[in-house]
Amino acid sequence: MTGLRYVYAVCRPFGAALQSQLAGVSGDPPRLLPHGDLIAVVSHVPEADFSEEALRAHLEDLDWLTATARAHQQVVDALTAVTTPLPLRLATVFRDDSGVRVMLEEREAAFRRTLDRLDGRVEWGVKVYVEADPAQQAEPERPAASAQAAPKPVSGRDYLRQRRRQTRANEDLWSRAEEFATGLHARLSERADDARLHAPQNPRLSGAAGRNVLNAAYLVARDTSEEFVEMVDRTKDDAPGIRVELTGPWAAYSFAGEAEGEGS
Repeated sequence: MTGLRYVYAVCRPFGAALQSQLAGVSGDPPRLLPHGDLIAVVSHVPEADFSEEALRAHLEDLDWLTATARAHQQVVDALTAVTTPLPLRLATVFRDDSGVRVMLEEREAAFRRTLDRLDGRVEWGVKVYVEADPAQQAEPERPAASAQAAPKPVSGRDYLRQRRRQTRANEDLWSRAEEFATGLHARLSERADDARLHAPQNPRLSGAAGRNVLNAAYLVARDTSEEFVEMVDRTKDDAPGIRVELTGPWAAYSFAGEAEGEGS
């Protein structure tokens, strides 16, 4: 089959088989391209979609980007199940197998160092959200017998008093959320081999409910991942109004460094 070479990841040789019926970007099954003691995981993609000019146009096509990212991630996930991959940037493309091998040779030392550091480890993501919208956060919950909607203000003074109470409740919730997130990150970092803090996600872009106050990634050994997950799970009911989300295990994207290639 002709076409450009799309590179998903670099890894060490491994004996396990990838899942059957695994389709890569553009539907072509991934294959292993060895070079020395490194392997590039590649598939064929059409030049009409992945030439430099075509890629620039596709950057404006959200549907195309989403489908490509999903196929890329499926291959990396399949690799993560059987080995420790070093994922490359989305749409890392070369002219042919020779171009891929040149890239492996040029970056061999860096790839080896990173794979040694990541060996036997996976990435877990932890996010902490303030569930309530601060603009709508009400007073602390009343006992069931007296719980009722707050009375409508009968005067300007009443309105200002209610706004002050609401503001204090909002400030208290944010303070508790920040303290909770800081403590959780410290505890999880102690159980991980490495940790990264990412910028909080914009809820309008992520679609997640609530405001994100912690967005962190943790590099954890596979054989201690169960303990790490249990540690996160134990915190989920510790703070009313605050939600903890755990995702993974993933390939160690946050700890891979700049592992990207240029087309040739």
